[in-house]
Amino acid sequence: MPHQKLARQRLLIKGGKVVNDDCSVVADVYVEDGVVRQVGPNLNPEPRTGLIVLDATDKLVIPGGIDTHTHMQFPFMGSRSKDDFYTGTKAAIAGGTTMIIDFAIPQKGCSLTEAFDTWKSWADPKVCCDYALHVAVTWWSSKVKEEMKSLVQNKGVNSFKMFMAYKDLYMVNDEELYATFSCCKELGAVAQVHAENGELIAQGAKKMLAMGITGPEGHELCRPEEVEAEATQRAITIANAVNCPLFVVHVMSKSAARVISDARREGKVVYGEPIAASLGTDGTNYWNKDWAHAAAYVMGPPLRPDPSTPGFLMNLLANDDLSVTGTDNCTFDICQKALGKDDFTKIPNGVNGVEDRMSVIWEKGVYSGKMDENRFVAVTSTNAAKIFNLYPKKGRIAVDSDADIVIWDPKATRTISAKTHHQANNFNIFEGMVCHGVPVATVSRGKVVYERGAFNVTAGEGKYISRPPFPPYVYERVKQREQTKFCSTFEWVSNLTNYCFITDFTKNQRGLISYTGRNLTPRKKSVIF
Repeated sequence: MPHQKLARQRLLIKGGKVVNDDCSVVADVYVEDGVVRQVGPNLNPEPRTGLIVLDATDKLVIPGGIDTHTHMQFPFMGSRSKDDFYTGTKAAIAGGTTMIIDFAIPQKGCSLTEAFDTWKSWADPKVCCDYALHVAVTWWSSKVKEEMKSLVQNKGVNSFKMFMAYKDLYMVNDEELYATFSCCKELGAVAQVHAENGELIAQGAKKMLAMGITGPEGHELCRPEEVEAEATQRAITIANAVNCPLFVVHVMSKSAARVISDARREGKVVYGEPIAASLGTDGTNYWNKDWAHAAAYVMGPPLRPDPSTPGFLMNLLANDDLSVTGTDNCTFDICQKALGKDDFTKIPNGVNGVEDRMSVIWEKGVYSGKMDENRFVAVTSTNAAKIFNLYPKKGRIAVDSDADIVIWDPKATRTISAKTHHQANNFNIFEGMVCHGVPVATVSRGKVVYERGAFNVTAGEGKYISRPPFPPYVYERVKQREQTKFCSTFEWVSNLTNYCFITDFTKNQRGLISYTGRNLTPRKKSVIF
């Protein structure tokens, strides 16, 4: 039997500390047929023939990372991102990430199902680790609604993303947001938004160019954090109106993060996703005298020039005001960025991060003392698995969980550099950063695919993972909110004794009813409002 097959079949990880989001315990982990079969002290499975043993003494054994936000081989702004599904997922496993969730993005007026099929056809022959797909809704019609239903029921999609920016390309208006959120709620999907005010950005860009500001700094100046915060607030308000769970992708600013934090403290079902870039660097780079350096950091929403922003976002991530971490990995090399040499609006938006996310968050979060090892696992893996209904197969090391595992050395260090990274890009926005916390070995589907700098993986070994609708972690709260709103939302009618309006949020209906004491009985048939 080939070594590769044996490695996939039986594996024992000995002597490490198994770290989940809720506890840490010194234990061995035994894997068979790609699934965790035993977790406990001093495991000694028989027979030992063909058993691969990894020594994790003095190291942590953690669930593989889940990157909730990538754009591999994405055709965008007149170019295509450098990392395809092979180089991107290969870089991911080198950094301790064993699953990515990418985005299938149709053009306006085009089919969501065809976009999904296209992205899947790109990914399946290339992926080195497991993956899933969010699907973007860039326009609205009855056809879109039917396709969303089909994607949920037949394709394993449970999340849809709406752009509030990129006017005339992907942007949807408030009416379309309301319709899409309502559909997500009905289907048991998680609604996602790219939260920026696209109208203000378009006007701001015209103003900058008219003033002669053409460089990368113009990108941030026309997209100040107020436009991110305003759109975030607007999306939360609309989602809350239809009781739809909301996931705000790439949270980049203090202002937007505060909006999410306040909403969560008010009980709203909303999750925020800072990314490796917003946690590990800042927007002062846009004013670098080297145009190529400045342009390399251009992404939307932009990094913020306030250097205290990464620490602020990390504080909120550590304390559960923000929930998960992705990367928005969408790499364009210096030549591609030069498409906007004379006009910042033509610089392809995107940065790297899929390989560096785990180490950057350990360095800025755990090593700095802001979070513990359990919270690290939560924000890099477990919370994402729960929100997108992958848990406990993903995001946890336990019996019957998928064997997506990383042996993590918290004492080792590495220096991030484009010269040594495995991504296809010729620039790294974290260049020179020294990170404590390094993945020693990565196990994907029960196979050791990366160990101490060496790969043992081929294109196509990863699998597409279907995600069922109505993730309990999200929708148990949604269902309970419906019940309590129905029971407690009364609008007393002036000059009418013993009458009130009651709103049924489950059906978007309102009717006039009469009451006697504590008993409420229908007086009029409910009407659609």
